[in-house]
Amino acid sequence: MSANRLVIAGTGSGVGKTTFTIGLMAALQQKGLQVQGFKCGPDYIDPTFHTAVTGRPSRNLDSWMFDEKTVIDILERNSRDADISIIEGVMGLYDGKSPLEDRGSTAEISILTKSPILLIVNCASMARSVAAIVKGFQLFNAKVPIVAVIANQVGSEGHYKIVKAAVEQECGIPVVGYLKKEQNIEMPSRHLGLIPAIERGELQPFFQQLGDLIRATVDLEKIHELSMAPELSAIQPSIFDIQKDQQVKIAVAKDAAFNFYYEENIELLQANGAAIEYFAPLNGEKVPANADGLYIGGGFPEEFAQQLAQQKDVKKSIQQAIAKGIPTLAECGGFMFLTEAIFTTDGKRFEMVGCIPGTIQMQTKRAALGYREIFGTKGNFLIKEDQEAKGHEFHYSTYSKPENIHYAYETKSRFKKQGEGYRHENLIAGYTHFHFASNPQLAAQWIEQCKNYQKKVVNTNG
Repeated sequence: MSANRLVIAGTGSGVGKTTFTIGLMAALQQKGLQVQGFKCGPDYIDPTFHTAVTGRPSRNLDSWMFDEKTVIDILERNSRDADISIIEGVMGLYDGKSPLEDRGSTAEISILTKSPILLIVNCASMARSVAAIVKGFQLFNAKVPIVAVIANQVGSEGHYKIVKAAVEQECGIPVVGYLKKEQNIEMPSRHLGLIPAIERGELQPFFQQLGDLIRATVDLEKIHELSMAPELSAIQPSIFDIQKDQQVKIAVAKDAAFNFYYEENIELLQANGAAIEYFAPLNGEKVPANADGLYIGGGFPEEFAQQLAQQKDVKKSIQQAIAKGIPTLAECGGFMFLTEAIFTTDGKRFEMVGCIPGTIQMQTKRAALGYREIFGTKGNFLIKEDQEAKGHEFHYSTYSKPENIHYAYETKSRFKKQGEGYRHENLIAGYTHFHFASNPQLAAQWIEQCKNYQKKVVNTNG
């Protein structure tokens, strides 16, 4: 048996992968197909677009953060009831963790999952040279199944026909469509207000426009035909199968300010016995009663700093929960929210929760970006001293911390290994986003700590 799935790859960043992917998803949806989205790598933003278009949570496939079995598990279990899975690549096809190997690249995901590749090429100012580029990508790794090409940024239909003739003659694969340069398709902001805009439905006309453009100049029938791939076997046992009945309740902050969560983190918590209850700090919602754990993920707290500063009851509820010893994980935006204050780029100070000593300074220059190996430290309930996990860091702010604080954990990047974040009793906070699929013990250990807290509360009140 076969399944339908396709990797949308590019020759490099900025060639139009996300625009084409969203348009293709919309066009396939318009044809009545159930589309499941995936994103290669650790990115949060592109999956948000996928989810908005398809109505199904998009998933990350990352061959550096977790092993081959887990990659296949995530892909197979979330594709079961879809007609076709569209996997958006990251950067250029062969770009990954290292310049010396394909580890963590779109190419590796394609090989591991036996998924055919549709290669997008920016054809501006080129004709026959496009074939040379495609041929180079074909020859670079013969195991990578490039099955077709999309010509982006062509000047006219005539230009497209020239490119198509050259590629099909020299590379032996079809060119199945194009997008014109002058269409000036502008992607909505990947930062300011993205989540609220999606929630209000403001991007639906944009998705419709992209879908219409794709249907006009792309051979969808041929793409569907080329997406046929070997069926993947279900992973047994799966780390995402429910292993325990609900034993604790973990409150998860989720709104326009806090919304960067790997779906698998939530599912691993549920598999290990957690009931999840969402609350929206921006809307004045306090930490839910009877919560045994607290999770405040990443997002854009700096964009809502004034609103967050005004939520005094919300901040007080978080202070009280953490003071009681509720096992808490705060990642990136959540970490920023728990400090004393955020200073915006215009110098304004906004008071935050104040559970973490020190302040956050926003800056216009990116402060950190990249994969992180994470190493546990003594006293960390989430990741023990002898354990490792993997994650990702991306932010435009710096943390001004007092001396002699307890780091939450250690992180290792390409450049150095260092203490990171803040730990105090049952509070673990830092800039790094953990991916629990890199070490499922983290979810189990968090829930065990929640159970300990639960018993303590019962004994105190009993």
